[in-house]
Amino acid sequence: MTTANTAPKTVMQRLLDGVERVGNMVPHPVIIFLILIGIVIVLSAILGAFGAAVSFERINPDTHEIETASTEIRSLLNVEGIRFLYSSLIPNFMSFTAVGLMIAAMIGAGVAEESGLVTALIRKLVIVSPRWALTYILAFVGILASIAADAGYLVLIPLAGVAYLAVGRHPLAGLALGFAAVAGAFTVNMLIKPLDAVLVEFTNDAARLVDPNRSIGLASNVWFSIASVIFLTFLIAFITDRMISPRLGEYKPEAAADGAVPDQGAVLSEQESRGLRFALYGLIGLVVVFLLLTLPSGAPLRNPETGELIGSSPFMNGLIALIMLLFLVTGWTYGIGAGTLRTLSEVIAAIEKSIKNMGGTIFLFFVLSQFVAYFTYTNIGTVMALSLSGALQAANIGALPLLIGFIVVVAIIDLLLTGAIAKWAIFAPVFVPLLMKLGVEPEAVLAAYRVGDSPMNAITPLNAYFALVVGFAQKYDKSAGVGTIVSLMLPYVVLIFVLWTALFAVWKALGLPWGL
Repeated sequence: MTTANTAPKTVMQRLLDGVERVGNMVPHPVIIFLILIGIVIVLSAILGAFGAAVSFERINPDTHEIETASTEIRSLLNVEGIRFLYSSLIPNFMSFTAVGLMIAAMIGAGVAEESGLVTALIRKLVIVSPRWALTYILAFVGILASIAADAGYLVLIPLAGVAYLAVGRHPLAGLALGFAAVAGAFTVNMLIKPLDAVLVEFTNDAARLVDPNRSIGLASNVWFSIASVIFLTFLIAFITDRMISPRLGEYKPEAAADGAVPDQGAVLSEQESRGLRFALYGLIGLVVVFLLLTLPSGAPLRNPETGELIGSSPFMNGLIALIMLLFLVTGWTYGIGAGTLRTLSEVIAAIEKSIKNMGGTIFLFFVLSQFVAYFTYTNIGTVMALSLSGALQAANIGALPLLIGFIVVVAIIDLLLTGAIAKWAIFAPVFVPLLMKLGVEPEAVLAAYRVGDSPMNAITPLNAYFALVVGFAQKYDKSAGVGTIVSLMLPYVVLIFVLWTALFAVWKALGLPWGL
């Protein structure tokens, strides 16, 4: 990482520099995951030979009934395991949804970037926003980006880097800010999102083990979530301005990859202003179309059975399509207005360019998808999660300490199992009934899960988008690597986890309502 910061470094800055140096000594991410695949294969064979297994209660996702199940370690070196290794190569990759989401988002984002819309929008934001407010705006928008599922990783994080560059700040600080906001606060929002519907349903199924008439609603955590969004916005902005930016110092554009850092003018040109007007017209037209598809009763994008729009509906389930169309339409209309992208052939060329630049990332995702599939097949993560939860359950401590311990266990497991739904399907039938018997409402248990499940997303290499963020960083610093991202994200992860847990403890101690 190249900086021009000559001021004496604090102990913390020297520590993070050390983390970066060590981290950047590790091999290419593809090699790392190939090594991890080898470890999983060997470990599964050893544990399988010893018959490692665990019994637990879980929620059947189809019937929503509680059932007793037994999970054992499955070896990848026995007959069935070898068959799986051989036959699942392509299915593993095809079922890795991060690839499809990334390509779909980049179809629109590529047009927006090639036309100049992204640069013009960022410069417009910089012009109209007070310099001090930019960090807070990006942090707030990044947290709310989880409403669009994983699209925030693909859109907000690179935009934050460009925005910081436009105001003369280090773009890696912008990337770190965006990554912390999108990943570190992923489970909370000011709006109801599809993930909430699934988590609440699993919570209700678990709560009925104790009280058949007990249930919570979609907005059961809304007050805590809103407070968390505000709290985390200020916390992430504070960490960025007081810790990350001072450590990075002044940015040296010569460290960037060739052509990665465009010139940033002080004002918008006449062509750019005209392009933004055309983009606004395109946005209005797209909004009108989607209003017609969502607002009327029985509209195609509403839930055909319940009629709801927010929650489980075609509109929310296919939100990545709206993100793609948003950038595609506004990017093309901007190009028409600014004269940078007029014909359909030019639009197609812009899409091809953006997809072509993802070749390395797609190959990495291919290897990563194999590791995730093999790790899931072996049940190593499930057995580990249940063993930790069993130890916590047997600790026989008070409700609040148990809740905090639960948050810690979820955070640890999140380093290995990043899927929020999969973990909650395992944890809900264990901890919701246990804590309800101690007088803890299920809303509090779900809120605790949200706190534990988010922060580690910003530092675990098993996050499907971690490698993508490394790629974003390499655009601005050719020497950036895994260690660079880990050292940047470590202050966010530690402080978000500790202080957000403290907020949860205070909220619980004061008896504040969790939601509606």
